[in-house]
Amino acid sequence: MVKKESEINIKIGSDENNNPERLSWIATDSGIQQDREVKAMMLSFWDVKENNSMRIDLWNKDLMVEEMYYFVYQNIISMSEAMVRATNDQELAQDMQDFAAFFAKKSGITK
Repeated sequence: MVKKESEINIKIGSDENNNPERLSWIATDSGIQQDREVKAMMLSFWDVKENNSMRIDLWNKDLMVEEMYYFVYQNIISMSEAMVRATNDQELAQDMQDFAAFFAKKSGITK
């Protein structure tokens, strides 16, 4: 039985070519009182009916390449942490973190 419901609202403002110009979000449980503007987002869902993941990846034209590298790097780390919490598979999570370190070095965000 669901005891509480929360909402996450995402707003996407696009230009005449349907390219994202403004991305913002707000969540009922975030403590934030107004939309929080962002330059990029990755949203993933596990669709139990299709037994497949569904994704929305968006970024605006103001996102610099280096910012995208940091964004992807931090998402890889976050996925490895979620992997441990969900499966307790420490070895696979460590492999993901090793790849994150390789990615960071290869992209130039770390030495």
